[in-house]
Amino acid sequence: MTMFEKKERAEEGKYVLDAEQEFRVAARRNKLLGLWVAETMGIKGADASGYALEVVRSDMEEPGDEDVFRKVKQDFIKAGIDVSDEEIRERMAVFLTEARKQILAEDKEK
Repeated sequence: MTMFEKKERAEEGKYVLDAEQEFRVAARRNKLLGLWVAETMGIKGADASGYALEVVRSDMEEPGDEDVFRKVKQDFIKAGIDVSDEEIRERMAVFLTEARKQILAEDKEK
C-alpha cells in the first residue's frame, strides 16, 4: 500500500467517524428536545422518555431538522400549548450545543 493510499484510508476513516458523531449529536439533541417538550406538556417518567424517543424517530422522515420541528410544533398545538416557532428553534439550537458537549465528553472518556 502506497503512502497516498494510506492517507486516503485515514481520511475516509475520519469522515466515517465524524459522520457517526454528528448522527449521535443530532439524536441526543432530539432526545433533549423531546424531554423538554414532554416536561412542558406535563408528561413525566417513562412516558416522557417514550415521547423523547418519538422525537428522535421523527428525524428519520427527511433530511434536516424540519421534520423534528414539525412534530414538536404539531404536538404543542394538539396539547393546546402556545409555544412560538422562535422558541422551539432556539431550544433546538441550545440543545444541539449541549448534545455536542455531551457526546464529545463521552468520546473523550472512551
